[in-house]
Amino acid sequence: MGDSHRELADFLKRARAAVDPARAGLPADDRVRRVPGLRREEVALLAGVSTDYYTRLEQGRRITPSSAVLDALARALNLDATGRAHLGDLVGPPSPRKRRPATVQRVRPGLYQLLDSLEGSPAMILGRRTDVLATNRLARALIADFDRLPPRERNYARWMFLSPEARALFVDWDVQARTAVENLRLEVGSNPGDPTTQALVDELAAASDEFAQWWAQHRVYQRTYGSKRLRHPVVGELTVDYETFMMPGDPDQTLFVYTTEAGSPSREALNILNSWTPAARDDTSELPH
Repeated sequence: MGDSHRELADFLKRARAAVDPARAGLPADDRVRRVPGLRREEVALLAGVSTDYYTRLEQGRRITPSSAVLDALARALNLDATGRAHLGDLVGPPSPRKRRPATVQRVRPGLYQLLDSLEGSPAMILGRRTDVLATNRLARALIADFDRLPPRERNYARWMFLSPEARALFVDWDVQARTAVENLRLEVGSNPGDPTTQALVDELAAASDEFAQWWAQHRVYQRTYGSKRLRHPVVGELTVDYETFMMPGDPDQTLFVYTTEAGSPSREALNILNSWTPAARDDTSELPH
């Protein structure tokens, strides 16, 4: 079984187990459920496919369902838009998918200028597998100075699980860390077989029991906006909101911008941190990855 078919089989099993049969609209029967969630034949019934066909999918057989079948499976398994996209990534196109070349991730000079222009707002650019490609002055002061880390350690998920500072910084560390795991799952689905991503997953699974547990659950999540509660060593507790922006010319790069509510204690804390932070150093050089 190939990596993508193994991932597909695991994802279907996990998704099936998470569905509440009572809410799935299935007629009641007298059989005892020995495992949580739906049975295979129930998923097949809800999706309008044969039980044999669905079973072969869940076994990781080399089958390429149509888009209509994937939509039906997504409805049967109660997947959201991110889960449906991940399902499509795992199935792949009808022809064998070529692995993306392992190119060096680089940030355009104009994006460095954009980061520096966001005065008063922490901002950072993340690339594939949550590699931290660039940050502005206030992001380094608020979250972490990734520029000072060795190149291989400039990774948000790695920092989240292996850095004591990350666990101390986030009030809701478990929520933020789990989000990082679920985002990595999307990366594996969209670029299966990437050795660098797999090496990162193996390292974190060996070093962190939490990571290994959450990775095994095969949940996916795409961060587009939200909030983070921080316990900063200099200015104390504050809450920052974030928005994400995809780079049309650089589809593997995402800009994260952090803001605070006007007039709030969090805005005051961020303003204090901004005034205490030394002036930005030259960040126009490309970071190697």
